[in-house]
Amino acid sequence: MERIIQQTADGSHTIAIPALQTMYHSKHGAVQESLHVFIRSGLQYISPQPAVKILEVGFGTGLNALLTAIKAQQTNRIIEYTGLEAYPLTPEEYLPLNHGNLLKEPALFKAILTAEWNKQVAIAAHFSLQKLNIPLESYRLSDSFSAAAIKDGSAGFHCIYYDAFAPSAQPELWTAEAFQQLYQLLLPGGILVTYCSKTVVRRAMEAAGFIANRIQGPYGKREMVRAIKQEMQAQDCN
Repeated sequence: MERIIQQTADGSHTIAIPALQTMYHSKHGAVQESLHVFIRSGLQYISPQPAVKILEVGFGTGLNALLTAIKAQQTNRIIEYTGLEAYPLTPEEYLPLNHGNLLKEPALFKAILTAEWNKQVAIAAHFSLQKLNIPLESYRLSDSFSAAAIKDGSAGFHCIYYDAFAPSAQPELWTAEAFQQLYQLLLPGGILVTYCSKTVVRRAMEAAGFIANRIQGPYGKREMVRAIKQEMQAQDCN
């Protein structure tokens, strides 16, 4: 399908897919949307951890990874980042994107975009990246974590950036079954953040076990969702 670069209201680029009548980012501003939804409402909401593990569903243009890498450098916070993308952009499509220049990190953005797929790559001192060219339904914790980590319960993510296309374009990614898989990928107390706040989506999240909270959305959108996987409760032994 044809993918076209377009400029959004804050001057940053997005990509539009005319056949699906959808865009990778908000027309009101790609950078401002990503900062609000994924960095301020997701990464900065997480309690301090020795190493924060983030999963992004919908790696897309690499903008969310870039903003996260910048924040890792600013805060000296170690971040291990995994991005899933079933249909990666080609060099002809991603090289003209202006996110790196706009955020004054062209070398960092290039390193993220050109990092080898399906391999863990050290991008910067505090940021490592694993880009996987697979759809969500094919992903397993064993793709990113050791058998020992899975066995002892330390495998999983602190935060999921859920940046899939809207339900109108990819309805299969907004079902209770999809959120059940995402729920299992999170560590107890972990969160999932997404721009979509449709009632049917929140109900699907709740059916999967999440506590789905509507919170203030980015400019141009009234609400978004932060969904929480509850900490494990102590069993009543009485």
